[in-house]
Amino acid sequence: MTRTGDEFVEGEACLLSDPKDREFLITLDSSKTFQFDRGTIPHGDIIGCPEGSTVRSSRGVLVVAMRPRLADHVLRMKRGAAVMYPKDAGALVTWADIAPGCVVVEAGTGSGALTLTLSRAVGPDGMIISVERREDHAKHARRLIESFAGAVPDNVDLRIGEVEEVLIGLKPDRIVLDIPEPWDCVPIAADVLSGGGGFACYLPTVPQVQQVREALSDSRSFSGSATFEILMRSWTVEGRSVRPDHRMVGHTGFLTVSRKSLREPAVGSTAQPAL
Repeated sequence: MTRTGDEFVEGEACLLSDPKDREFLITLDSSKTFQFDRGTIPHGDIIGCPEGSTVRSSRGVLVVAMRPRLADHVLRMKRGAAVMYPKDAGALVTWADIAPGCVVVEAGTGSGALTLTLSRAVGPDGMIISVERREDHAKHARRLIESFAGAVPDNVDLRIGEVEEVLIGLKPDRIVLDIPEPWDCVPIAADVLSGGGGFACYLPTVPQVQQVREALSDSRSFSGSATFEILMRSWTVEGRSVRPDHRMVGHTGFLTVSRKSLREPAVGSTAQPAL
């Protein structure tokens, strides 16, 4: 993995920013030239330069070259399936309590955006088992993950199939679902998760949210269920002019999180089973 300030090399991603703060994501190839309305920049002028360098276009415009952040990659990559926005992925990691060392089963892989976020969150001692039912999406996700990370991270296991089948025999710490019908997974999630294990899903519509919440409640195996959405509004700061932007990233999806509770009271306890 490269470190901040390292020199750019052939084949890696580069984020170019012009004086108007417009950003362009490219993959460095010494045989190619970047073109925009303010001139051209041969990729070779960037390769070998340290991150943060300023390069000059053919029309004399200064452009800053940086490595893309994960958020940059997610928002600008060529998508297959829809991606979870960074604002939602960050909240999911926090509220699902995905931490270093966790074993997480994810479905579906989609374009690999959330997979990369989860991989960072669990660290080298954790593991992400990411399941995608569509082979075309799985192949596209692998390409996008490799384009950002250089290779599929060692802590990511990409699989094709049905998540219900993959979960058989596993004991994950967390289950994260970005699929149309996550309620179908609630019964097996209740079986494979240990007490305190986390269940999380991402859904676009209210009827879907209602159905997964009903499934969690009917299972009598989960508690602390919560559903919420994240709204993001950026601000313009130009001298004394400080104001909210006229446009914002509003509703993109609903996050639902819950935790596995045990039906039977602990040995020696007089408490009643959870209802």
